[in-house]
Amino acid sequence: MHRILSDPQAMRFWSTDPHPDLATSSEWLASMIGRPDGSDFIIEHGGKVIGKAGAWQLPEVGFILSPDHWGKGFAREAMEAIIGHLWATTETPRLTADVDPDNHASIKLLNKLGFHETHRAENTFFIGGRWFGSIYFALERPALAAGRPAQ
Repeated sequence: MHRILSDPQAMRFWSTDPHPDLATSSEWLASMIGRPDGSDFIIEHGGKVIGKAGAWQLPEVGFILSPDHWGKGFAREAMEAIIGHLWATTETPRLTADVDPDNHASIKLLNKLGFHETHRAENTFFIGGRWFGSIYFALERPALAAGRPAQ
């Protein structure tokens, strides 16, 4: 994961600066693994780590991939599995996502997955000496979206 988390291109739309060293990435990984309510998963392809997807803290989901795997369907495949897993293992009524307004690929993917925009905000993240905004998305649990109580 450090290869990805230290890559400025991969981290362009992430909520922190690229990780400066392996210790920072190790702390991040330990916090991800150590969360009792977390559902984050490492994405592998061909025996190599290519990203992560999941819910660091419900109801918010997210994903990051190595740039050399962008546009190949890996994020969609991972997020479809994550969403199914979260509906099956939690009672959360909705999933949410926070996306940089310039991250068009992630916005497109969230829309394909059924997420809808709920609102926008400016100056939500201060990273690398700059402010960035957010577009917030939500995906309702299917039974709730259909107007029926969740099972």
